[in-house]
Amino acid sequence: MEKSLVSIITPSFNSEKFIVEAIQSVQHQTYQHWEMIIVDDCSTDETVSIIEEIAIKDARVQLFKLEKNSGTGISRNAALAKANGKYIAFLDADDLWKPNKLAVQIEFMKVNNLPFTFSFYECINEAGQPLNRRIEAPLHLSYRQLFFCNYVGNLTGIYDVNYFGKIAISSIRKRQDWMMWLTVLKKIKFAQLVPESLAFYRIRDNSISASKFDLVKHNFSVYRSYHRLNLIGATLCMIGFLFTQLILKPRYSKTIKASI
Repeated sequence: MEKSLVSIITPSFNSEKFIVEAIQSVQHQTYQHWEMIIVDDCSTDETVSIIEEIAIKDARVQLFKLEKNSGTGISRNAALAKANGKYIAFLDADDLWKPNKLAVQIEFMKVNNLPFTFSFYECINEAGQPLNRRIEAPLHLSYRQLFFCNYVGNLTGIYDVNYFGKIAISSIRKRQDWMMWLTVLKKIKFAQLVPESLAFYRIRDNSISASKFDLVKHNFSVYRSYHRLNLIGATLCMIGFLFTQLILKPRYSKTIKASI
């Protein structure tokens, strides 16, 4: 039986230090029926030339370039417009997948008749060294749980285009992934995840994810722009969000012995 095509959405910007590893982690997948659509957001380093060299040898790796620097959301939407797969998956240019990632998740979706799933993942530092931390999530994730905390690692999520269509991604600077998964959970109400780690999330030294203040600021903007809450409503939701971050979510972060 012919395998379903997976379209992998990858935005890139000045990613020359990491893009080769990211692409190789896709090329090394045991599930080989994929296309990797990379949209470069006007990189000023050698990112484009590196991708072009790889694409010459592997036609499944496709490069498109934006005419002006527009942000991650615009890049992802541009890649989404080019996607031909039944399934949409996401991998940023500095993150990595384990070799069995696609095979495990696609099989899990088919066996359980699911239009969406995600998985645990592990954290690495900028140099690619394990931080011995695995990020887990509720086995059955509800919309209400996701409302107060983004438990879905973007590098692990996969959805079925035949069920959802192509889900447009917000153009705001950060947290587009959270809004996308909220759109998914609004429709299906609950999500089941693969209870194993299938990817590595790279924590950059200067990343917004590393800054708690910036994280709070961008999450507040989600309550204001995506949920369209007034100032009081958004503030109350942020109190719920902070409670989740401080009390509930830490139990899903495990110390492990990690290896790449």
